[in-house]
Amino acid sequence: MTKITSYPRTLRRVLVRHRIIRSLLIVFIAWNLIELNLILRRISESDISYRERPRRQERIYIASVNWNNEIILRSHWSQAVLDLAWNLGPENVYISIYESGSYDNTKGALMDLDVELDRLRVPRNITLSHVTHDDEINAPPGDEGWIVTPQGRTELRRIPYLSRIRNLSLEPLYELAKQGITFDKILFLNDVVFTPNDIFELLDTNHGNYAAACSMDFSKPPHYYDTFALRDASGHEAIMSTWPFFRDSVSRHAMKSMSPVPVKSCWNGMVAMPAAPFMSKSPLRFRGIPDSLAASHLEGSECCLIHADNPLTAQHGVYVNPLVRVGYSGPAYVAVNPAINWLSSRTILQGLWTNRFRRWTSSPWFKEKSVSNRVAQWTALSDENREPGQFCIINEMQILHPWGWDHV
Repeated sequence: MTKITSYPRTLRRVLVRHRIIRSLLIVFIAWNLIELNLILRRISESDISYRERPRRQERIYIASVNWNNEIILRSHWSQAVLDLAWNLGPENVYISIYESGSYDNTKGALMDLDVELDRLRVPRNITLSHVTHDDEINAPPGDEGWIVTPQGRTELRRIPYLSRIRNLSLEPLYELAKQGITFDKILFLNDVVFTPNDIFELLDTNHGNYAAACSMDFSKPPHYYDTFALRDASGHEAIMSTWPFFRDSVSRHAMKSMSPVPVKSCWNGMVAMPAAPFMSKSPLRFRGIPDSLAASHLEGSECCLIHADNPLTAQHGVYVNPLVRVGYSGPAYVAVNPAINWLSSRTILQGLWTNRFRRWTSSPWFKEKSVSNRVAQWTALSDENREPGQFCIINEMQILHPWGWDHV
């Protein structure tokens, strides 16, 4: 039997499929254009509100730790601190700087800053320590903060050391409290390029209601810098180092709308926190995970653990403010703070689809499970073994060395 093909019917089927494909393509393009337009409009509107936002009156304790920062101090940071102190009002600030054994002339740059702060009559404490990393490493091992590495050497852990230095920058806070001098907020400043307006916006994050508010920091834009401390609202690491950064839908949607981004932890160059938890009967302090847990080849940032320990976190939340973008150099700051929209149409579309593809094809479960298994084994060893900041922990062992730190 000879089969007779109906060409008109076949042609109709081809045309129908073609129309469906074309319709889907039109819907796809329209969807992307609408989403792109909404995001660009939100960015533009948020930049305007940022410039017009009034400043709230608060007393601010400014804490900073410096190590080998001479270049950024002389080029940007010192002048920005002077401008900030003047704008806040010398009577409303206290500046505490702890310099920790730099090898460059950071001490000289800070002494120059001290002279200028004195002219403005800004109350302050600038501690210049001559104890270097080399001195710390070669000191006799103490009871805490040391670990036996896989090479069999007892070495100084990086995070307990950094925690101790950060806590030293807070010492004047307690001395001032004894004199009846208190503060509303603590502003932690890294060695970043910023302006007073950045600080005012940061302090006003979520209308001032937060356990912590962080900027976004960039060293090599468009990639953000602080991967160690940042965790989204579900406690996951960022899924990508470029916009929109997050796996969690709550954090991601807030970033797309340029509103305060709920996260479990952040640091990102600048952080504002209410001073009250640091002044309570059991004062909030920076710390590392216990040495016995770190021995399982684990580590967590002190800048993440502080949020896990903060009693205000559960009620008031931790936020990243996407309007406040700082840089670790002048060019990096300019790149993320242009005169118009900081994100191009191409960057937005590429970011949206890269983010989707990574969410659809990957899971944090395997990486996090490896950590959680080791934490569980440690917890089972003693009733006293508890770590509230498990979401901060990663599969690393970090030790101090003379010029910074190492993975081992």
